[in-house]
Amino acid sequence: MNLLYLVFGDNVRNHFQACFSILSFLRHRTGLGTITIVTDAPDFYRHLADHVTVLPVEAATLREWKGEFDFFWRIKIKALELVAAKYPGTPLLYLDSDTFLHGSFEGLQQALAAGQAFMHEPEGALAELGSKTERRMWQQVGGKSFGGVLFHERHGMWNAGVVGIPAQGATEAIALALRICDDLSRAGVTPRLIEQFALSVALQEHFNLQSALPYIGHYWSNKTEWNDAIASFLLESQLKNRSVAEEIEAINNFNFRSVPVKKRLKNTRWRLYHLVDRLFPPKETIYAGDT
Repeated sequence: MNLLYLVFGDNVRNHFQACFSILSFLRHRTGLGTITIVTDAPDFYRHLADHVTVLPVEAATLREWKGEFDFFWRIKIKALELVAAKYPGTPLLYLDSDTFLHGSFEGLQQALAAGQAFMHEPEGALAELGSKTERRMWQQVGGKSFGGVLFHERHGMWNAGVVGIPAQGATEAIALALRICDDLSRAGVTPRLIEQFALSVALQEHFNLQSALPYIGHYWSNKTEWNDAIASFLLESQLKNRSVAEEIEAINNFNFRSVPVKKRLKNTRWRLYHLVDRLFPPKETIYAGDT
């Protein structure tokens, strides 16, 4: 299978997450095809140069990929289109940076080869979801056609942190997702989840869509703890001057169950946390060179 990552900006945490995710897959290098990183910060991936293909993206390309409606996350579908066209005949696995392989690589590989599509996990039928954004989206799209697909109550919303597309039918499914995405934008549908729902519907229309949870961890709701764990791992690599081969050996001993991948905290907790910060600021703050 070919792997695809999109990582933008100068926040080093996003990039070390991607490096950690790549290392988790490199344990199975003989079973991988290409690992493509689409990024505007290629310098973060120099140490992986022998294992990945970095595609630096210029501002003009990003503008083109965002399309006539200037929708940023349309670039995810365009990147999928690019890699699928560049490497036809091979399953494609898109991954957010905050992911890692923990399950059977061979099982995932075999399922994709057999025509099984994956997204991270189902979030429920859009018609039944309860957030304000999702309710508004369903009011805007329910019973209407987008990209030639009539949206009905059974169309589910799936988390798009993982998108696995079999080789057979990939071109058609990605083209459908792009048409749906553009039609949703053209209709003025609430944009926050457009690309996610476009991919969800396109893969449901073309394949049997299943959850990637048995294979891939996606810690989107617990990034703070995972960032700490990954930073410790990579700092040790730096201090010990590990080669990539030694990093792969070290990650074999990493306990992927040591930190929860999902940790949802109540909003009240965060409000109280920030309130305490405001009510009890630091007693004294001194910077180097202050007198």
